[in-house]
Amino acid sequence: MKNIKYLILVFVLTVLHSCLAVKEYQRNEKALISEETFRTDRIAQDSLSSAGISWQQLFTDNQLSKYIQTALDNNLDIRIALKNIDISQAYLKQGKAAYFPMLNGNASYTYSNPSLNGSQGISLDNRTDLNQYELSLGLSWEADIWGKIRSGEKAAVATHLQTLAAHQAIKSELVASVAGYYYQLLALDEQKRIIQETLENQEEGLETMKLLKEAGNVTEVAVKQTEAQLLNTQSLLVDTENQIHLTENAMSLLMGENPHSIERNKLAEQSLNEELSTGVPVELLSNRPDVMAAEYGLITAFELTNAARSNFYPSLRLNANGGLQSLEFDQLFSANSLFAALIGSLTQPILNGRQIRTQYEVRQAQQEQALLNYKKTILNASREVSDALYTYETNNQKIELKENEYKAYNQATDYSEELLKYGMATYLDVLTARGNALNAQLNLINAEYGRLNAIVRLYKAIGGGWR
Repeated sequence: MKNIKYLILVFVLTVLHSCLAVKEYQRNEKALISEETFRTDRIAQDSLSSAGISWQQLFTDNQLSKYIQTALDNNLDIRIALKNIDISQAYLKQGKAAYFPMLNGNASYTYSNPSLNGSQGISLDNRTDLNQYELSLGLSWEADIWGKIRSGEKAAVATHLQTLAAHQAIKSELVASVAGYYYQLLALDEQKRIIQETLENQEEGLETMKLLKEAGNVTEVAVKQTEAQLLNTQSLLVDTENQIHLTENAMSLLMGENPHSIERNKLAEQSLNEELSTGVPVELLSNRPDVMAAEYGLITAFELTNAARSNFYPSLRLNANGGLQSLEFDQLFSANSLFAALIGSLTQPILNGRQIRTQYEVRQAQQEQALLNYKKTILNASREVSDALYTYETNNQKIELKENEYKAYNQATDYSEELLKYGMATYLDVLTARGNALNAQLNLINAEYGRLNAIVRLYKAIGGGWR
């Protein structure tokens, strides 16, 4: 009775001491996002964030919405992420089951013919065949006195949440990528239309040059220069058509489909919410799935370090075994065949080839790696928001400038062509004005696409697109 009381006392003391062995995770405040990390004056001071808007609300183009949904359904990266979630769920169930004892059933038959000079046969006069039959149950249970099992369960939970966040991050990037490719196709379509119109004008201009040459107003050099400019524009059309096909192929891959043409609307028909609210900086921690995944990775590493630390302390195990055992099969199920055993042990590791120390040091290093990755992810989040905001503002300014530039070059083209007819301008003036007008118009389309894409990237940067 005294021995039992002593064991209970030791058990209570070790349970109380377990509070010292396990540490609780606390968020690293130094790694959090502050307003200064965004390097912009456009950060809102309220907690509202457009990250809560679903992609269906932001992207109203019916064709784009269809393609995004197809990508979410078929994309191979999404399907791989879903399998990772299944794996983490299995480990989560295993972590919760670690609290329960392990129970094993055993049915065995043993035949032996012991040596007469051995420990088993020394009492025998003649060699004897020995048969033993056994049906038994074995139970093993380890008390979680240092929190090792609890830390393992928390690590499994954090890993599961990390896989969920990683799945959401893939969805967010996928939505942004499909939208980006779609708007790029619309911009390329518009550029192709402009190039084709330019080709028609240049063909007319080439005929005009030939007539002016016949009239003696220009030389053959002017005709060849105009023809060269026409060929250059035709080459530009070929490059644009090739870029359209490459973009369609890339978008098809995102949708998990073989390369095919993409039906689409026009660039002028697009409208997005240009007043996306970023919310206060700290909101990125709850909106951006990659930041959430990085923190869950840190929590996993932290809890695994807790579990490794608990290996330094004694472990309390209970083993029980019981069942039926008999040398004769016909007596196996009699009362005399019953047996039972109970063993309680408190084991303290002393020398084990430095395995426990090495595992603990490795877990500590992995925890530091996870912390550095968490900080890096936060820095990357702040950079993406800042980049998107600056790119949006830059393209807004460029659109106005490029519109005025195109108008100026277009007027210069009209004036130079008119003056050329009266011999008051050279053919080089006409060619230069035409080339500048085309480039300005193409750059205007690029700026319009850049503004749309910046809104898409900002939406993704503040944590939107996965809902």
